[in-house]
Amino acid sequence: MSVVLAVDLGKTGCRAQLWAGAAGGAGGPVAAGEAPGAPGLAESGGVAAALASVLAAAGPLLPRLAGERLAAVCVGAAGAAAAPDAARELAGLLLEELPTDRAAVASDAVTAHAGALDGAAGVVLAAGTGAVAIGLGDGGAFARVDGWGPWLGDEGSGAWIGRAGLRAALRAHDGRGPATALTRAAAALLGPLDQLPNAVGGTSNPARAAASFAPSVAGAAAEGDPVASAVLREAAAALAEAVVAAARAVTGTAGDGRAVPVALTGGLTHLGAPLTRPLHDLLARSAPPLEIRPALGDPLDGARRLALGDCARHEPFIVRADRADRPGGTDRAGRALAPSASP
Repeated sequence: MSVVLAVDLGKTGCRAQLWAGAAGGAGGPVAAGEAPGAPGLAESGGVAAALASVLAAAGPLLPRLAGERLAAVCVGAAGAAAAPDAARELAGLLLEELPTDRAAVASDAVTAHAGALDGAAGVVLAAGTGAVAIGLGDGGAFARVDGWGPWLGDEGSGAWIGRAGLRAALRAHDGRGPATALTRAAAALLGPLDQLPNAVGGTSNPARAAASFAPSVAGAAAEGDPVASAVLREAAAALAEAVVAAARAVTGTAGDGRAVPVALTGGLTHLGAPLTRPLHDLLARSAPPLEIRPALGDPLDGARRLALGDCARHEPFIVRADRADRPGGTDRAGRALAPSASP
């Protein structure tokens, strides 16, 4: 059986999985690994950081190949949609650093979509440290809503929730805002409040540092803290807005009356009812109508499908590299590679 390497590279963590099988055939996972994530391909030094994360997660798995070569590699990487040149460069570097002749890079939102809806049309919300909604229509229509990164977008994401919670804690500390349990929670997680700016902004991955506070916001909301509850309601509204915008973009404002399939994925889905209840309530009242479905797979499943070329609907949004297109394999900038399209 051929073996492919699927990688889900986010801003918080990087997961890698070896899968034995073939497109449309039987198979299963062989081994899996994890490593810290990377700030994103669009960030300064993003390609080097992404490659380091991929190798840290995948490197320990390679001895399982027993000298054989990988049939293909696919990395779903945060920031790939906003930085196609960086995605192209990463694809080329994967050919140099891993035992494979075929490499692919796509946005982690695209791999999440392919995995969650099993390659079918619909909208997938990928909400973790960042947040983006990806829509694909039956006729090939594509929409990417938000995913603009922690400074200009990712509204409702883990980083957004964490920052909003920390702001509320500091406002209460200053006497500018209402008292909240978030003040104690912030000090317990990140240290003295007067050191919070450095505890978050002074790290190599500020978005990840801010997102680490999101579970504390959810915990305070679950215990009835009104400030934390308000943060999560606002996050739910932002996430619902992104999903509805993506659905309208791929169906038309009114649609044809059929419900648009929607899957909700990412770490934020585990924050519990204070976020998911208002989110589901808002989506239930949307136009066009939406059909919330459980995700059929995760981004690793999507990356595996894309590695195998088993997801034609998503093909325009993948950067592929083939060693046959790289004479001598010496172009570290990936200039010989070209994506079929860039979302």
